[in-house]
Amino acid sequence: MAHRPKRTFRQRRADSSDSDGTEGPSAGPGQPGEPAAPGPEDEGPPPGGGRAEAARRPFRGRGSRGRGRVWASSRRAIGAAPRAGGGSGAPESRTVDHSADEEDGTQHASESKDDQSSPSNSSSSLEEEFSSIVNIPDAAFIQAARRKRELARTQEDYISLDVKHTSTISDMKENSDEDPESEPDDHEERIPFTPKPQTLKQRMAEETTTRNEETSEGSQEDENQDIWEQQQMRKAIKITEGRNIDLSHSSEFQTVKKFDTSISFPPVNLEIIKKQLNTRLTLLQDTHRSHLREYEKYIEDVKSSKNAIQNLENSSDQAPNIKFYKSMKIYVENLIDCLNEKITNIQEIESSMHALLLKQAMTFMKRRQDELKHESTYLQQLSRKAETSTNGSLAIDEKTQWILEEIESRRARRRQARALSGNCDPQEGASSDDELSSADMIDFQKSQDDILQDHKKIFEDVHDDFCNIQNILLKFQQWREKFPDSYYEAFIGLCIPKLLNPLIRVQLIDWNPLKFDSIGLKQMSWFTSIEEFMDSSMEDAKKEDSSDKKILSAVINKTIIPRLTDFVEFIWDPLSTSQTTSLITHCGMILEEHSTWENEVSKGKQDLLKSIVSRMKKAIEDDVFIPLYPKSAVENKTSPHSKFQERQFWSGLKLFCNILLWNGLLPDDALQELALGKLLNRYLIVALHNAVPGPDVVKKCSQITAYLPEKWFENSAMRTSIPQLENFIQFLLQSAHKLSRSEFRDEVKEIILILVKVRALNQADSFIEEYHLDHLKSVINEV
Repeated sequence: MAHRPKRTFRQRRADSSDSDGTEGPSAGPGQPGEPAAPGPEDEGPPPGGGRAEAARRPFRGRGSRGRGRVWASSRRAIGAAPRAGGGSGAPESRTVDHSADEEDGTQHASESKDDQSSPSNSSSSLEEEFSSIVNIPDAAFIQAARRKRELARTQEDYISLDVKHTSTISDMKENSDEDPESEPDDHEERIPFTPKPQTLKQRMAEETTTRNEETSEGSQEDENQDIWEQQQMRKAIKITEGRNIDLSHSSEFQTVKKFDTSISFPPVNLEIIKKQLNTRLTLLQDTHRSHLREYEKYIEDVKSSKNAIQNLENSSDQAPNIKFYKSMKIYVENLIDCLNEKITNIQEIESSMHALLLKQAMTFMKRRQDELKHESTYLQQLSRKAETSTNGSLAIDEKTQWILEEIESRRARRRQARALSGNCDPQEGASSDDELSSADMIDFQKSQDDILQDHKKIFEDVHDDFCNIQNILLKFQQWREKFPDSYYEAFIGLCIPKLLNPLIRVQLIDWNPLKFDSIGLKQMSWFTSIEEFMDSSMEDAKKEDSSDKKILSAVINKTIIPRLTDFVEFIWDPLSTSQTTSLITHCGMILEEHSTWENEVSKGKQDLLKSIVSRMKKAIEDDVFIPLYPKSAVENKTSPHSKFQERQFWSGLKLFCNILLWNGLLPDDALQELALGKLLNRYLIVALHNAVPGPDVVKKCSQITAYLPEKWFENSAMRTSIPQLENFIQFLLQSAHKLSRSEFRDEVKEIILILVKVRALNQADSFIEEYHLDHLKSVINEV
């Protein structure tokens, strides 16, 4: 059997005679609700409509689901009334309810249906108050209205599909009228086995009822619902107090809305209305006048601005100024665009030239190291005679043989070149081995020419005003002379080095500071142009505050020093005296003559000096090699071992000289650490100890002393030499002891002079007193 769904939304059923209002919601599955048609039961008390209207408002605020769609079913009931043709007074009651809904702008019928089914006995005080205002019909009147509705339903112009017996329906309704709270038992309910046709109103009512029941079951607010219903009833009663609704039952199904004359309105005073309108008009007129004044002010501002522009353009004083500033603006923009377009080509050509020079430097370095390795290996094998053949010749591979022949041929060419130049220096190791073969020289020259050709094409399509440094500086000089205030306010002195940087780099592409015949920086056109620009600014009244005098220092710091640093780190060979001398010349101009720029170039200067020290330290570790052979092998000056050792010693002594050439540019501590600590004490003195005492050793010691800077020994009160020369002085004393007992007595005096030069006066006095060399005391006294 079908069970009636539990009603959780309503806990109490109404006892009022408006039982038909509860019939729709209470219909179970076995007894579907009847379609709403106008009948006598709709003639119920109008507060039902008021309650529905009052109930709909808070339900919309609470967001009740499903209630907003029931308004369509209530409008369908209104439309069904004319077809019924029966019922005299009921339609009027329902139309009044809908008119109230239309006044509020909402027509939600679900709340109306819920309120119609709300209990009439929920509060006796509310019913008494409500009945005092509206006449509630009695039970006999409601029964008569219900019978009229049944008759109207049977007189429809269509055959109803509802096969339910009228008597059964009427009996059930009578039972419901007599006992509204009575419910049929489960065994008395009729079970429908086929679905009955339902109208749109019934389907919407069922859907709404289901949603309402689901919502009420989840909320568990039954107790609060009763309180809320009482509040809505009070609101509905207050609303109906100001309305006069005609509750008479008529046969006409028209909506009639009567005006309640009992409602009193405040008296209409034309003077008050007129006064309010005048006040409003006055406010609008004042606002309009203020807007007009603002508009006129803006118009005057626009006119004055236009006049000022015309006056400035037509003025004899300001017109040239504006014209000049516009031209300078356009010129600078075009200059920047040009440099931005060309900077990529400049960087590519710079990289190509740097790679070419680096390749050449690496070729020289690798060749020197390979030749040193092969020659040393050959001499070791020769001294051991480990791999000799039966005829006494040394078996060597073809590569070593070819390298030795190549080394000897280059030495022969250098000896011949020295003889032709008149420089008969017998020390072969002192000459630079940086010759290229004819094929390598041709390839290098061809690559360099190609790069220089591309270098000339960089600015071939650019006007001189945008690529000539002198013309560019002339433009800014005109600005400085005409408008010095704006010139200095724009900090042009700080911008010029950045603008000139690409142009100066182009001129430095073919500049090699390691070549002995390379042009100096002072002879370059960009250098002279910047100096002239700076000199002209000295005549300005604001020369003390001018930044133009720092332009040259900024250019050297940002452009020249980085390029020199690259040459020092990657291309410079410290063993080459020519390269070292040329590099010192260019660095001396930067580090000495521009000492006034110490603050500006301090960072670049420190980076350059660090690079120089690091490169010389690397040369000492990689390129200095002085082998030690038995004295029997080196006593013969014509032996290959003796010649190789001599060459390597003079090569190390040449590096010693090249390092000390940096005296005055590098700190004394760094020079003493490199030349004396790392080179002299580790390599040269060891080779001197292995040599045979004699005039050659004294000559080498004298040459070492000649390279030492004189400023290290300028202190007249100094009786002891610097600590790094202690080992050298001890070697000199040992050599003097050995020579004093041999036939080389003249060399002893030379050693005493060396001790005096290095300020080892105490050691010299002790030696003279020990060997009673009184004739040498005059040498010490002359110091």
